[in-house]
Order: sequence, then structure tokens, then C-alpha cells
Amino acid sequence: MRRINSVLILLILSQMVSSCIKPFEPDIRSKDVQKYVVSGQLTDDGSQQIIYISMTSPVDSPQFIPVSGCRVIISDDKGNEFPMNETVGGWGHMGGDGSYRTWINPVFMVPGASFKIDIITPSGENISSDFDQMKECPDVDSVYYEKKDLIATNTGKTFKGIEFYLDIKGTDEQSRNFRWEVTETWEYHADYALQWYYDGTMHHVWPPDYSLQICWTTARINTIFTLSTGNLAENKYFRFPLNFVGDAGPRLINGYSLLVKQYGLSEQAYNYWDQLRMNSTQQGGLYAKQPLAIKGNLHNITNPGVDVLGFFGASSMKTKRVFIQNVPDLPLTYSTTCSWDTLGLDGFNAYSPSQYPLYLMGTYSGPKRIVLAKECVDCRTRGGINIKPSFWP
Repeated sequence: MRRINSVLILLILSQMVSSCIKPFEPDIRSKDVQKYVVSGQLTDDGSQQIIYISMTSPVDSPQFIPVSGCRVIISDDKGNEFPMNETVGGWGHMGGDGSYRTWINPVFMVPGASFKIDIITPSGENISSDFDQMKECPDVDSVYYEKKDLIATNTGKTFKGIEFYLDIKGTDEQSRNFRWEVTETWEYHADYALQWYYDGTMHHVWPPDYSLQICWTTARINTIFTLSTGNLAENKYFRFPLNFVGDAGPRLINGYSLLVKQYGLSEQAYNYWDQLRMNSTQQGGLYAKQPLAIKGNLHNITNPGVDVLGFFGASSMKTKRVFIQNVPDLPLTYSTTCSWDTLGLDGFNAYSPSQYPLYLMGTYSGPKRIVLAKECVDCRTRGGINIKPSFWP
């Protein structure tokens, strides 16, 4: 009897365990999925103003779903209106790509002015934002780096590298709420210039083609950076941490640049972006805080019960770019990604024409029996471009 009871207990426990790991598929109503998303903000940098209008996508299939054919007007608190025109093409669509653009004369883009957006969708729905006031943004005081050892929280492994910081020195009249966008650019090289290649016929390029040996990659840092000095005695802050760059990657080998865009935000805009930041950095776990339900300043006037995602804001913006090369006392551990094969007894017969051209290592006197991967002679295969940026020193 005691043995039978033990078996029954094991069966019950096994059923309980299996029931605990059944996949959970939330029942999401269609009206909760089909929501408009408005992203973009006005800035005073003199460039085109761009707003993106899209629809939310399914949780299991995230994608950008543009909304084409909207009527979009930006207005200020003085009664001036600035219609926006949709960009044609892009995103794989024959029509518009969901981006709407206009140029606003800088005389209107002054601190203290307020702006709103009104949208009429193709289905006739009216979406409108609250007014958002443009605050004066102080200059980016300084951006600098310090050597740092970063310890991974999940593995405990230590990574050496540098971390960037910035300082703020604003006046009491300027914005005390800030957001930063950080974009990095780095130069990298292919290992060899193009000199010999085979496509059924042997070709000798002389002088060697160096045009595909140097590339630059530009990437936006996805982290949301926000800070408020509202509770500080002065509108100043020192050593605000930005991104970390490790010694094991290619970014610090041949030159690295960091562009920091600093936005002065209204209190409402800051609250929105800071909640986004908290949601994006939330760590999972049994006792973790639940994600915040983020409410922007956009409203569906036609269907008030349907939320509109996003925030329409107006921000004064300042920028600063720094260049880094040859970080003192930081040995770099990055090794090449270039790979090669040695020609066997079959020579080029071992390769099919679909693999042509074959790039060969060699000298002026002749090619060697070493076939290089394309990335060894064409830096573009690693995602960058071989056009030198206009800002590069």
C-alpha cells in the first residue's frame, strides 16, 4: 500500500509540473492590437521635421506598418500652421512610407513656443496631440571617456574598455529635463587590397585596388538616456554615464567617433521618455516591478476609447561630437575575421562557378594558392560603407 501511494504521489506531481510549463497565449482583442503609433519630434536644428505614423503589429510578428495617405498639420500657439507632405516609396511600399515631412522656418522654432499635431487618417479618424512647449536647451558642456572594467551581471565575466560620460552646466532659465541620443561611428579595414581574383579567368589588378579596404560603420545606441536636475540646487550634473565600448571588438582599432544629441524637454515629455527608459531597462523576475502603462499626449478624437501610442514633442537640441584614437594603456584584443582556404590538388576545379569570383592572396609577381574570403578584400561585407563621412578627420 505504501508503494502504491508513492506511485500515485509521483503521478500527481508529474501532472502538476507538466501543467506549470504549458505555454501561455494571451487573448488579445483586435481593438487592443490595432492602434495608431505616432513618433517623431520637432527640433530647432534647422533640418526637415519628420513624423512617422504607423499601426501596432502583432506581438509574435513585430514590424513597421506605415499608415499612408494621412493629412497632417503642425500648429503653434500663435495660430501658424505647417502642413506636412508624405514621403513616397520606401519600406517596400509603392505608395507612401508613413513618414511625413515639412520644413519650418527657424524664426518660429524659439524657446517658449508651443506646438501640436493634428492628423486625419485615411479612414477619417481625427488624432490630435496636446501642445508641447519648447524649452531652451543648454550646450553640451563636455563629453569624455574613462577606462573601465565592466562585469557582466549574468556571467560575472570582466570586460575591459572605456565608458563615455557627459557634463551638464545649464542656467536656471534653461530646461532642467534632458534626453540624449547617442550615435557611434568607427573606421575599420579589410585585411588585404584587391589584387588577384579568378572568375574562370585569372585577373591581376594593378596597382592594387584599395577602395574597398577602408569602411565606416554608423550605429545608433538603442539605450534611452534621460535625466532631470529639477530636484538639484543647480542646473548642473557631472559624469552622467553613456555607452561602454569594449576592447575586444573592432570599434577602437582605427578610430572611433561619438555624436551626442542633447534635447531639452518639457516636464510632460520628460515623464514620457523616462517611463520608456524604466520599461526598457526593467529586469525580469518573480518580484520585478510590472511595466508601466505609458500614456503619451496623443488622443483619438473620433474614438476616445482607443489609445494612440507615442508622444509629439518640440525640443531645443544641442550636439557635440568627439573623436577617439589610440586609447592609452588599453591593449586591444580584437583579432581579424578574415578567413582563407588553401587550394588543393584540384585547384579551382574544387569550386563551382556560383562561388566566383575567388579572391587570391598574392604579390605583383603572381597569386598564391590561398583563396581569401570576400570580407578579406571588401570591407562592405561587414555592413559598413566605403564612403568617408564628411565629419571624419
